[in-house]
Amino acid sequence: MGVSTRVPQQERSRATQARLLEATVECLVEHGWSGTTTTVVAARAGVSRGAQLHHYPTKAALVTAAVAHLAERRAVELRTEADALPAGPQRLDRVIDLLGAAFTGPLFVAALELWVAARTDAELRDALVPLEATVGREMHRLTVELLGVDERRPGIREAVQATLDLLRGLGVANLLSDDSPRRAALLRMWKRQLATLLTPEAP
Repeated sequence: MGVSTRVPQQERSRATQARLLEATVECLVEHGWSGTTTTVVAARAGVSRGAQLHHYPTKAALVTAAVAHLAERRAVELRTEADALPAGPQRLDRVIDLLGAAFTGPLFVAALELWVAARTDAELRDALVPLEATVGREMHRLTVELLGVDERRPGIREAVQATLDLLRGLGVANLLSDDSPRRAALLRMWKRQLATLLTPEAP
C-alpha cells in the first residue's frame, strides 16, 4: 500500500474521531451522562457503530477523550483571544472575563456531567481523575501566563488557584438558573482584590 493511499485514510480516521468527540460533547450537554450512549453518539456523528468501537471501545474512553479534545481546543482559543487584549490596567479585567466564560461554556457543562457520574462509576473515575489533574494543571499554567505574573513570588500561586476555584463555583451556581447579576458583582470585587494581590510590593 503506497503513501498516497495511507494519508487520505489517516485523514479520514482523524475526521471520524473529531466528529465522534464533538458529537459526544454535544450529547453530554443536551442529554447528560445517562442519555449519552455510544449508539446515540455514533448516530449523531454519522459514524458506523463499528467505526466508533474501533476508535473508542468503551463509553468512558469516548467521553474522556472528548473532554480532553475540547479542553485542548479551548486552551488554544483562550490564548488567541488573550493575544488580542491590550496591555495595561484593563488587561486583568478582560483576562478574568475570558476565563469566566470558560466556566460557563459547553466544555464545563460536559465536564460537570462526568464529575457527577464518576462518583459512582469506577471505570469512568479511573479514566477521569488523571485527565482532570492534567486539565487543572494546564488551566493554572494558562492563567499564570495570561495574567503575566511570577509564581515564584509568595501568594501568587494561591491567588491564581483561588481565582480558578471562584470561577468554577460561579459556573456551578449558574448551571440551573441565570446567576449573572450576582456573578458580575462578585467578579468586580474579586478583580479589585486580585489586582492588589498580584501587584508587586514596593521594596
